[in-house]
Amino acid sequence: MSPGLPRYVVVEGPIGAGKTSLARRLATSFGSDLVLEQPENNPFLERFYQDPRHGALPTQLFFLFQRAQLVETMRQTDMFDQVRVSDFLLEKDRLFAGVTLDEDEFKLYEHVYNKLSVDVPVPDLLIYLQAPVEVLMERVAQRGISYEQLIKREYMERLMEAYARFFHDYDESPLLIINTAHVDLVNSDEDYELLFEEIKRVRRGRHYFNPAPIV
Repeated sequence: MSPGLPRYVVVEGPIGAGKTSLARRLATSFGSDLVLEQPENNPFLERFYQDPRHGALPTQLFFLFQRAQLVETMRQTDMFDQVRVSDFLLEKDRLFAGVTLDEDEFKLYEHVYNKLSVDVPVPDLLIYLQAPVEVLMERVAQRGISYEQLIKREYMERLMEAYARFFHDYDESPLLIINTAHVDLVNSDEDYELLFEEIKRVRRGRHYFNPAPIV
């Protein structure tokens, strides 16, 4: 690692944006530790997609405790001992709760969230992946996870709006916003190298990576 490069990188974005795939590739490039959320371990997730109204609260609380535990485990080691790349920001949990829970459930969730004593590290770089809803829905369909095929377009639109509001005001760390509609950061070495060079240049503030599509 060269001096000045980020030691803690978080990749965020809605379902289908490609955050986990990009996090894996960045971890390889940095030679870093990889911290991933584990949706496949949430026993309530499929129930939520089948019946969002009745499955939302247990799904959200499970994710909250899981993500908090991952952050706490990371905090128990030296944050500056090695580079870390993660595919989630703990604050994202509250974002999802605002989309999925009703008013009373959200009050209970907030009570639990505020009682958790987690020392959340601030990323040296936060990468936010965007894409139009049509692109996200197509990617979800292509990856073929059975319960994700139940995701409704309306839910995806609400989620995208929540992400947009969150990142409109975000200023806790350097932020790199990427439009992934016309780039392939997983399978295209050329696209990925362009991004990696951009990451090396980011030091502070808000930046955008939106290379023009080849026509």
